[in-house]
Amino acid sequence: MNLDDFSDLIERPDTGMRRDAEERRERLSVPPGALGRLDELGEWLSAAQGAVPARAVERPRVVLFAGDHGVAELGVSGRRAGTAHELVRATLEGASPVAVLARRMDVPVRIVDAGLDCDPDLLPEDVVRHRVRRGSGRIDVEDALTPDEAEAAVRLGVTIADEEADSGTDLVVLGDLSVGGTTPAAALIAALCGTDASVVTGRGGAGIDDLAWMRKCAAIRDALRRARPVLGDQLALLTAVGGADLAATTGFLLQAAVRRMPVILDGVVSAACALVGQRAAFRAPDWWLAGQVTGEPAQAKALDRMALDPLLDHGVTVGEGTGALLALPLVRASAALAAELPVRTE
Repeated sequence: MNLDDFSDLIERPDTGMRRDAEERRERLSVPPGALGRLDELGEWLSAAQGAVPARAVERPRVVLFAGDHGVAELGVSGRRAGTAHELVRATLEGASPVAVLARRMDVPVRIVDAGLDCDPDLLPEDVVRHRVRRGSGRIDVEDALTPDEAEAAVRLGVTIADEEADSGTDLVVLGDLSVGGTTPAAALIAALCGTDASVVTGRGGAGIDDLAWMRKCAAIRDALRRARPVLGDQLALLTAVGGADLAATTGFLLQAAVRRMPVILDGVVSAACALVGQRAAFRAPDWWLAGQVTGEPAQAKALDRMALDPLLDHGVTVGEGTGALLALPLVRASAALAAELPVRTE
């Protein structure tokens, strides 16, 4: 597999439709610019859907890729290593923030176990049936995956994107359920942006103290030494310092762009995967929205590199797709306003 092959498969959203949406916006009863970014969102949605005015987002879905990361054994996370299955269980039981919001918004949630480090019997079959491996390697001293596992994880993401597109999903809210996932995410972003570990090291969704931050920074520094020799090969990069869930998320993002299915990104993990995807296919980010600012320095680096401007900045750091889901009502509002506001009569 060569991720660069996606570049030939991905087209930009319909620029003609975007121009038509802009022209129609000029004729609406509300003055241009009065609705701020909602105008821009409506035009983006028209281009993605190939429709003017934009259609309502009627079948969104939250998709969460789950996995554990061996680097968490170093104490770089606010959660114990190997406990991502607890996050999955809380979401399945409706006790996590994203589950509460999804229930209120009537948006289904799909969880895909790409690399959890737990007995499969602890979770439902529809969650664990796609698992690539049990946990990912400790990226400061070893590869996260074997080459075959990395390819299998990317293909898993492609399969999930195809399943969602075929089922009629018209927009995906993308997130992760991981322990230690922000460390490989920061390593990927630092490698692709050419920055030092200290510039991208944040405190994660669960929060860590200064000593844990220093351990995390050191782990990212060591992972960078292993990442730089394979920078020219995105699949090799995911093999070295990614993880099963990150590789699957990357495959999902690329195939979602192939299938013309818009995606709202959540935090630093999805931003890192998007940055890998951009390196493979430069048109792919046109199909993605940045849902929120998390305060993670690596996320800010990645979004700036992709020229994606986050919709929200509410200080939400919990991850798990929560911030991206909070941005969904704005996207739906932009479609409603574009379609239902009256056009001025001459």
